[in-house]
Amino acid sequence: MLQITIPGGEWWDEEKEEFFYTKPATLKLEHSLISISKWESKWHLPFFETEKNDEQIYDYIKCMTLNQEVDDLVYRRIPASEVQRINDYIADPMTATKINSLGNDKKQSGEYITSELIYYWMIAYNVPVEFQKWHINRLIMLIRVCSEKNKPSKKMNARQIAEMNRARNEARKAKYHTRG
Repeated sequence: MLQITIPGGEWWDEEKEEFFYTKPATLKLEHSLISISKWESKWHLPFFETEKNDEQIYDYIKCMTLNQEVDDLVYRRIPASEVQRINDYIADPMTATKINSLGNDKKQSGEYITSELIYYWMIAYNVPVEFQKWHINRLIMLIRVCSEKNKPSKKMNARQIAEMNRARNEARKAKYHTRG
């Protein structure tokens, strides 16, 4: 979870042609599957595949907000430094796990990654539904780990088996000081 503070201040209302004052506000944000689901249900676009405009970005920050009843003006007053912190939080992998994959990680099936697809993966790998509150990058890494661990082991060909046996024999000869 990320907590940001938006300072209060004096603002000009162009319609009413008068100044108004706001109090500081604190937002608690969570970049999770739940937040993405809310955003996708409003915009009907795949979150990961969409280049977002300013309105969609601020709306996603609203979807990430855990606080109740936050005034819309608060989101327009978020300082650039806090927007950068939000972007850094969204990009943070939130895990130390690394997966070495031989192929590239681009989508192979031509389908877009949506919240429903991620929920499907959770169901397919028996990931508890409570994990939908995790940081999305951590959840996706867990799903990738499940995928890697569930892949069938690769069978060795005859040459690989012979090479492995030769290495074992050489190690035994060295250990017991024999010639074979």
